[in-house]
Amino acid sequence: MSTLDQDLTLTNVPKKITTRAELPRRSMFFSKWAETLLGYIFLFPSLLLFGVFLFYPLIQTFYLSMHETDPRGRVASFVGFDNFTAIFTSEKFYKSLEVTGLFTILTVPTSIALALLLAALTHNQLKGMRFFQFIFSLPVVLSVGTSSVIWMMLFHPSVGMLNYLLQLVGLEPVAWLTDPRWALLSVSLMTVWMNLGFNYIVLFSGLQGIPDEIYDSAKIDGSGPIRTFVQIILPLLSPTVFFVTIVSIIGAFQSFGQIHILTKGGPINSTDVLVYNLYQDAFINFRFGTGSAQALVLFTIILIFTFVQFKVFERNVHYQ
Repeated sequence: MSTLDQDLTLTNVPKKITTRAELPRRSMFFSKWAETLLGYIFLFPSLLLFGVFLFYPLIQTFYLSMHETDPRGRVASFVGFDNFTAIFTSEKFYKSLEVTGLFTILTVPTSIALALLLAALTHNQLKGMRFFQFIFSLPVVLSVGTSSVIWMMLFHPSVGMLNYLLQLVGLEPVAWLTDPRWALLSVSLMTVWMNLGFNYIVLFSGLQGIPDEIYDSAKIDGSGPIRTFVQIILPLLSPTVFFVTIVSIIGAFQSFGQIHILTKGGPINSTDVLVYNLYQDAFINFRFGTGSAQALVLFTIILIFTFVQFKVFERNVHYQ
């Protein structure tokens, strides 16, 4: 065989492909290390934000809850669990807890039920429904401060629209925000309206996700609209309702803005919820130790409520 034939033969021999399994162990180690490092580089902005605005405040809250601060808010001495003892022996704390529970009962079921009703009524693809869907979703674009100012004008005892309507039907004006019998109900009414937009959007989206074939099958079987909604649609919508319930309860326990603007915890502490009581201790009286302890207690209460909901009520949730 000539030299030219040998060269052609060698050229036509297929080259051996080196697979990943045949790479040296050191190369594989550095490859995995580089991939891990690249992943942490992408995670770094999020970890930085969480560290600055979540983890550090949480650690600082634990630290301050074990200390007493002077009138200027500076750490004065280590007191251990004395701040927690002071909380659980305070009548004001239990009063705030009672007000918070009542506020949650007044706002969460009402807001979810009303949003579910409106979502069911506007779910049909009829002419003009787009306008009502826009109107019912509108509160979600307003901030807590803007909503509170709007309702403060509505609640005004002399020039407010609500008392004007009461006078038109021959009823006496109501001191919405200055009467202890009406203050919490008034704030709850405003909160229901404020949360209506978010709840409506989520529940309406859940209804949109149910196939039309289910409605057609129920209609063929002779099921009426109410029976179809209660026995068929509502179980299919239960994951969405469960989500909205958890978010609404957490939001109710953390309510602050509307209470601070409308009533400032009054009158006679009738709207003094846990978060506002915490705010007064920490940022008005500069008792950061007591305020931090209350924040940890509030976090524990919300955590327990969420855990109970997942353990008890999730059994009735039907996932598709």
